[in-house]
Amino acid sequence: MNPHLPVVLVLAGHDPTGGAGLVADAEAVAACGGWALTLPTALTVQDCRDVHAVQPVAATMLSDMAAALETFEIAAIKVGLIPDHEVLEAVVAIIRRRPGVPVVADPVLQAGGGTELSTSDLVTAYRAHLLPLVDILTPNRRELARLADGQHSDDTQRAVSLMRLGCQSLLVTSTDDPEVPVPGDTVRHTLHAPHGDRQWSWPRLEGHYHGSGCTLAAALAARLARGESLVSACQQAQAFTWQALAHGWQPGHDQCLPRRLWQLPTLPPGEGED
Repeated sequence: MNPHLPVVLVLAGHDPTGGAGLVADAEAVAACGGWALTLPTALTVQDCRDVHAVQPVAATMLSDMAAALETFEIAAIKVGLIPDHEVLEAVVAIIRRRPGVPVVADPVLQAGGGTELSTSDLVTAYRAHLLPLVDILTPNRRELARLADGQHSDDTQRAVSLMRLGCQSLLVTSTDDPEVPVPGDTVRHTLHAPHGDRQWSWPRLEGHYHGSGCTLAAALAARLARGESLVSACQQAQAFTWQALAHGWQPGHDQCLPRRLWQLPTLPPGEGED
């Protein structure tokens, strides 16, 4: 008899490189002991440098795909790229049909290469309609500032302002935008929650990575699906993500791709060739 696998419903864009998006989410969930149900919110044209085009999936198709999965017992939901208002409405409806299921949202607002992936109107709608349904949001510091609508200059105040909108907690990462007091060889992430804040520090890895945020959020969702506490899930998801980055793969000279399945065996050079 196969063991029970906690199921994570993933709603995110498809990245053909596998560095981010649905492929990254599915790998992270599997590596953390869960099973991912993957619903594409958008198809993208991208490489390891930047996103070049985004095509939203029809909201009706997204809703139909979710309805076809009603027989699965979903233990957590992970939300990534939201490309337009119609998809946002569909995602909100899908979440509302599963009350009590923990929701992890990674606010994908800008590609690592700099391309904008969300408009100001869409960010406003995200704040109003999705944030009140989110159990934990995983923004980096730039995303936090944008979602906070420029009202505050302090990260804690920004986080509190989003929690006042209904978001239950936030795990704010600082890999891309280090805080001034933090040493250059260190990365510090902060959990803002109703019962107090918590910080973790990790050695900073060299290079630039494509998909670190997706990896973290998906691993966190898998840990919550397994019934772990919020603090434990955050700590274990960070540890998993750090290892995936440390074992990353850099094709060419562009961004590195996290290897979420780094523990699987790899063939030595030349082995398996005819």
